[in-house]
Amino acid sequence: ASMPPVLQYGFRPFFLLAALHAGLAIPVWMWVFGSGASLAGPFRSVDWHAHEMLFGYLFAVIAGFILTAIPNWTGRLPLSGRPLALLLGLWLLGRLACAFVAYPFPAMLADLAFPATLAFAIWREVVAGKNWRNAPVAAMLTFFGAANGIHHLENLGMVDSGTGVRVALATVVMLIGLIGGRIIPSFTRNWLVKQKASRLPQPFGPADKAALLASAAAVLTWVARPELVVTGAALAAAGLLHAYRLSRWSGAAGWRNPMLLILHVGYAWLSLSLVLLGLGILSPAVPLSAALHALTAGAVGTMTLAVMTRASLGHTGRAIEADAWINAIYLAVSIGAVLRVAAPFAGGFYFPVLVCGGLSWSAAFLLFVIRYAPVLLGPRLAA
Repeated sequence: ASMPPVLQYGFRPFFLLAALHAGLAIPVWMWVFGSGASLAGPFRSVDWHAHEMLFGYLFAVIAGFILTAIPNWTGRLPLSGRPLALLLGLWLLGRLACAFVAYPFPAMLADLAFPATLAFAIWREVVAGKNWRNAPVAAMLTFFGAANGIHHLENLGMVDSGTGVRVALATVVMLIGLIGGRIIPSFTRNWLVKQKASRLPQPFGPADKAALLASAAAVLTWVARPELVVTGAALAAAGLLHAYRLSRWSGAAGWRNPMLLILHVGYAWLSLSLVLLGLGILSPAVPLSAALHALTAGAVGTMTLAVMTRASLGHTGRAIEADAWINAIYLAVSIGAVLRVAAPFAGGFYFPVLVCGGLSWSAAFLLFVIRYAPVLLGPRLAA
């Protein structure tokens, strides 16, 4: 109770700084891309962009989510106070190193301190709490941290280009499938029960298992052999299975609740991105950039904002209801994702569409910072 509210739970500082980082890093990237300038750090500009969106922004959101969920999973106290501040400092150290340290090896060491420490903290809680049910989530967080290291090794010329990003995105697909598959039907069911709806989400069953197993097989094949026709077919099939899985969760019945609807929209982006990724391998008519940004700007951007806007209210004692600010956040991220995916198909209008999409997407995160800073920095409301 004596520590500042922002250091009481992991979601508070990590959600806030993750959103600020995303909101500022995209305009910087567009300036670099448009002007041909370069950053002082160890990466080429395009690699810095990918690195910071995955291992800067997304890793911070994952950290905030898992550090907040683990006390519920294990019944133990949350990581807070000085240990949380130290973890946050390591994340910031990584961002500074990747932007300003020109030497690849020291930058790698500085950047990997955060995922290594986070993985240790998560596994310690899982083992101490004997919460083996969530060991797969801890394992995927570890894989994500390993992908960060692989991306640095690529920069050192020790690993084939693109491997680290594929490992990271494969992990993201499975995380969304696992965690989204828990929270989306659960939140939907709870709301529909209150509305006395007759149709409720169907329970976890063979269709859910098939989608997860197909995704695991498809992304593993994609990591190892992204050029194969069988890889494209597997990814497209997994995307269709996720679409069927989503259809079982009664999303249309919750259209009047924006904070519920946006979760279904985010999962729909996951399905679409896998289909596009598969088609991109099978046909040159589908640009790889469109598929990758359907997964990153679409699925990752939408799902993370959906979770952050909801969890930040619920865990600070506030009503989980969308206001005009939150609706604007959802609209901005959706417009930004659509335009970013559409940009490769825009021909001579590629750059204007790219800029409009990037500005809209980053605006969603800056709106989050403005709307949620008082919530995340202030005390929990009394019941």
